[in-house]
Parts: sequence; C-alpha cells; structure tokens
Amino acid sequence: MRLVTLEDVQAAAAAIAPHVVRTPLLAFDSGLMIKPECLQPIGAFKQRGAVNALSRIPFEDRERGVVAYSSGNHAQAVAYAAKSLGMPAAIVVPENTPQLKIDATRVHGAEVFVVGITERESRAAELVEERKATLIPPFDHPDVIAGQGTVGLEILEDFPDVATVLVPVSGGGLLSGVATAIKSLRPNVRVIGVEPELAGDAAASFAAGELVRWDAHDRARTSADGLRAEPSDLTWAHIREYVDDFVTVSEDEIRDAIRQIARRTRVVAEPSGAVPVAAYLNRDLPAGPAVAVVSGGNIEPALLASILG
Repeated sequence: MRLVTLEDVQAAAAAIAPHVVRTPLLAFDSGLMIKPECLQPIGAFKQRGAVNALSRIPFEDRERGVVAYSSGNHAQAVAYAAKSLGMPAAIVVPENTPQLKIDATRVHGAEVFVVGITERESRAAELVEERKATLIPPFDHPDVIAGQGTVGLEILEDFPDVATVLVPVSGGGLLSGVATAIKSLRPNVRVIGVEPELAGDAAASFAAGELVRWDAHDRARTSADGLRAEPSDLTWAHIREYVDDFVTVSEDEIRDAIRQIARRTRVVAEPSGAVPVAAYLNRDLPAGPAVAVVSGGNIEPALLASILG
C-alpha cells in the first residue's frame, strides 16, 4: 500500500491555495494554540481534501460529476468544490446528519440523498454505477489525505517550536495527512489523535495494534457527529506509521471545551472540532507548546445556545 508523501501534501497545498483559507493560529492560553479550520468557507477543514481531489479529476470525466458519502462536513466540502470547478455533485448522508449540514450542502447546488446510517456507502456506490461519476470518499483516498495534510504544513510554518499537535479522529483522513506532513518535516513533534469515548474505535485499534471495529450504532452515540466514522485500511496504515498516541474524551468534556473555546478565542466549534481542546484541558499530555486542530464549527444553533447558556 502506497502512503501519501510530503511531496503529495506540498503539491496539494499549491493546488488548493486559491480555494481555501490559510487559517491562523490563535492563542487559547500560554500552552495552547488553536488552528481554527471552522473559518473555512464551508466551516470545516474538509474543503482542503475535497478541492484537491476534485481538481485532479480528468477534464473528460468532469461532466459526469462526482458522488460522495458523508456525515456532513465532507458533503458540504464536495458540494462547494464541485460548484467551484463546474461539476455536478450527488451526496449521500445518513439520517442522523444535522439538518444544518444537509441544508448547507444543498445551498451549494448538490443533490442530497438521506439514507439509513449503515447505507451511505452502498447508496453512493449505486449512484456511481448509475451515473458513471467519480467517487470522492471522505477520507479513504490519497488525494483527500494529501489535501488535509496541508493543515500540518501550515502549523509548522507558523509555529516552528510546536511540541505536540492534537488532531480529532473519525475516518482518519485529517490525522493521516497532518501526521504525514509533520513527521516528514519534524519527526520529534508528537502527533496525538483524539476521539470521543463513545466513538473511540481508532483509539482502541491503536492500543490493540490492529483495527478494532465498533458497530455504527455505538459510534453514533456521541454528539460529535463528524467523528462517527471508522478508519480505513489506508488511513490506518498512515496512523501506524506516523501517530504517537491516542486519547479519548467524554461528552461533558467536549461540551466544556466548546464553551472554553468560545470564551477564550471567540471561535465557534462544533463538538467534533472541540475534542482536541477537551484533551488538552483534561488529560496529561507531553510537555511543551501544543496546537489543537479545531476541525469545524458547523453546530446547530440550539445546541450551541444550550452549551453556552
């Protein structure tokens, strides 16, 4: 299995530059900076991988469009990238996707199919076959991983003295890309994956040394709707090669992290984006300055109000 390389990530950085925000690092406290990917036009880091993957589709295939399956943020990212590059998009999302994310995907012009939580991949495969379209999976694709890895490049460019980078984990595309970039350039920087306890399958896999599968309904218990997927063979290979450790956090810790991020940085984080800050606040981590990747900010207004209230 070929792993994504630093050169792949650097090429992705050039390809996506016109279409993404180069997000800043913001001080959370004296020991932590946050990387607010919630400031991307679609409110999440997923735009990076989607733009990179779609930009590499041959021109003769673009008129048939793209298909994606997603828990929400990748859906918006593919819809946004397809609109920007002039391609039709069909997106499959599970029925427990927040309505906010479904509506935002449709705003970008994509056709949205809502299915049962275990049916999104099979429905996407049917659409690919029907339309002869190109499938853009949310994490199990080298071009997607390379695009997400540009987050790591920017962290090192802006904060060369960073000692630890905390990254939320679902399917593992963001963690795979960030870890590849960081370990290729600065092997001594620690890269730690963070998951909700209720969807801690990747952490369990890391502890076991092999992929451990959790039932989709168990993973769906967490409020962090963007972290309910599980690693693929491709992302797991990157995790084994480059990631130093995993930690998990509770639902109460996630909610408190959302509050703390808002109050200290004036940034809105969704539960999935807040998990690295929850780890920083509640777990013993290696000494030295850290960066937490706040991966997204697409949170339902009522949920945000209940947390901040």
